[in-house]
Amino acid sequence: MAHYDDKQFTLVMPVEKHALQTRLLHGGLAIAILTQLLTSLAMEGPDEVQSGDILFQIHRYSGLTAAVLALALWLVILTRRRGTDLGALLPWFSGARLSALWIDLRLHMAALVKLRLPTHDPDAALPAAVHGLGLLLISAMALSGTVYFLQVMFGFHSAEPDGMLAMTVHVTLANLVWAYLIGHAGLGVLHHLLRSASLTEMWSLRR
Repeated sequence: MAHYDDKQFTLVMPVEKHALQTRLLHGGLAIAILTQLLTSLAMEGPDEVQSGDILFQIHRYSGLTAAVLALALWLVILTRRRGTDLGALLPWFSGARLSALWIDLRLHMAALVKLRLPTHDPDAALPAAVHGLGLLLISAMALSGTVYFLQVMFGFHSAEPDGMLAMTVHVTLANLVWAYLIGHAGLGVLHHLLRSASLTEMWSLRR
């Protein structure tokens, strides 16, 4: 049962594991994005002569997979009965949610000033908003890569990506995704080491 913490002025909810469908899509999307980022470090992309090396092909199809998984995850978020709702992931259009986000941000900053991590609560306003921003970022990166793929496939543009708007957006967002992934994964590991949240539970396939 939820209770109100008078010291922190927050509504404390019992932590409930996300549905298996959500965890599978989240895990699959994480693997696809990590594959994309790692292959981008050494791949040889297409030009007017060749269509790209094997790493580029892996990068291409892991990107298309990420686009499908991101779309599926958005559909799950819109239709699921359990888990963080869409309003919490995208709180930017609600005064009440923005107020809760501001309060939660202040609580996190106060804890960090004391060199402590706040109590892990995936349903708190700030983690939910950060997850929403991450999903938007990854979706935009996957979408821009898919647009490039379709433009080349249907002959609207040559395989050479230089100067293409879709690829300019794709490369720019990739740098932001690196920062998000490092920060997101780093906090997960830190919570695991401090025993405030378990990576085993985060990646569990049990119902």
